[in-house]
Amino acid sequence: MTIQETEQEIIDDFALFESWEEKYQYIIEIGQKLPALDQQFKTDEYKIKGCQSSVWLQGEEREGRLYFTADSDSTFVKGEIALLIKVLSGRTPSEILDAQLGFIDAIGLRQHVAVTRANGLAAMIKQMKTYALAVSSVQK
Repeated sequence: MTIQETEQEIIDDFALFESWEEKYQYIIEIGQKLPALDQQFKTDEYKIKGCQSSVWLQGEEREGRLYFTADSDSTFVKGEIALLIKVLSGRTPSEILDAQLGFIDAIGLRQHVAVTRANGLAAMIKQMKTYALAVSSVQK
């Protein structure tokens, strides 16, 4: 499945909800299903700067693809990072760097969160793309 197909699947899932409150609750549920992050990665080295909540992101390259695991002390933010992982994990660095992530606006996520949360979302995306950039420069 391509990034665009995965994004469309998320957009279709969110279209089933009538209100932003239902979407918000769904994001929390998605976060609750995120596999636990190993404690060794819950350090400042893996902590994303710019997030109001604590968010830890670990990226690992295997066979030319990047795989992400993450955790947060906020159930909602954990849902946000879970959505990003669903779209970006298992992709090549170039796919991650080229990803437009239009689903974020399509589901209303950026418009319905506080500015600090929007900044945190941007920081999570930036960190994932930074991992991709680092791996792509090593591969060249």
